[in-house]
Amino acid sequence: MKENVIKTRSFAFSVKIVNLYKFLIAEKKEFVLSRQLLRSGTSIGAMVREAEQAESRADFTYKFAIGLKEANETDYWLDLLKETDYISALEYNEIKNDIGEILKLLTSIIKTSKSK
Repeated sequence: MKENVIKTRSFAFSVKIVNLYKFLIAEKKEFVLSRQLLRSGTSIGAMVREAEQAESRADFTYKFAIGLKEANETDYWLDLLKETDYISALEYNEIKNDIGEILKLLTSIIKTSKSK
């Protein structure tokens, strides 16, 4: 069986987000931005999982579109956390690369789904 790249990557990303959230709460005592990041960052994988059980191609595309919106929001929170010095450039660059790849994958899946 072929590996589902977006499913694997979005789940691994969710794990990183949860760990970053725990760090922000424990070490930086940051509770508002980190909660927003946790919500949007873990929603990506949840929408990918929901799309597996889509009732139609339109439903499938819609769930991925929501995942893409959540990924864009997550990207925003990461930028804000870096610019306000809650995360270091090293932490930011690693996770920024991950969200960039997820954004590309989601965009590609949505375009392909709409073209069929």
